[in-house]
Amino acid sequence: MPRDLRIWLGGGFILFLVLVAVFAPLLAPFDPLEQDLMAATAAPGVEPGHWLGTDSLGRDVLSRLIYGTRIALTVAFVAAMLACLLGTTLGLLAGYYRRWVDAAVSRLVDIWMAFPPVLLSILLVAVLGAGLTSVIVAIVVIDWTRFARVVRAETLQQARLEYAEAASALGMGRGAILWREVLPNVLPVVLVLLSLEMGIAVIVEAILSFVGLSVATDTPTWGGMIAEGRQIIYQAWWVLVFPLASLFLTVLAFNQLGDGLRQWLDPMLKR
Repeated sequence: MPRDLRIWLGGGFILFLVLVAVFAPLLAPFDPLEQDLMAATAAPGVEPGHWLGTDSLGRDVLSRLIYGTRIALTVAFVAAMLACLLGTTLGLLAGYYRRWVDAAVSRLVDIWMAFPPVLLSILLVAVLGAGLTSVIVAIVVIDWTRFARVVRAETLQQARLEYAEAASALGMGRGAILWREVLPNVLPVVLVLLSLEMGIAVIVEAILSFVGLSVATDTPTWGGMIAEGRQIIYQAWWVLVFPLASLFLTVLAFNQLGDGLRQWLDPMLKR
């Protein structure tokens, strides 16, 4: 698939999700928490207005999908940005200043990566308590290492190039060289990682929602809908399939956007 097409398709779908999340009150045909036991597990299109059917409590699946987009994107953007900020900063410092800074950051990354990420996230949320903030903190604490490792390696390479040596010869301080010269050349890698991390954050939030460790149980989330749909799959397949498809397409969009950006920004892959 051409890189421009990946960027347009991935970015376009993510923009669509952002608009859905922003205008959720206008787009959702029903209140996502409104129950109608008389219309429970109604198939798509059977009950008037319930285009994607209802769940075991008679709640509209489409409305819950739309509001679930808000949770998924909030976690994706906020958690990924914070993990990027922390990991990129440490990676830059380790790769440029080296010596004891590099040793300290590298050992910290090694220790952090020794823990299974999913189990660590579940443990952190269990300790911090369920809630959107706890989910974001758990993702940041786990995934900053991804940015730190890659940015450190890229910074080590950039710091050895001629433009960095030329800036030093012109009298620029080490801090100025790092933030004004090295960082702009590392940013393409960071942008690609950030896009991929957003997809990972969506998956982690869905996993935590699936096991009941994300937001309140009555709040519509894709993971929570999947957990409910798994229990009634033979009576109401749509309760499982539609949030699962939404999760799959969202992660795919972030991955396609990341792959497209990687090919677009990497001068070697442009040839």
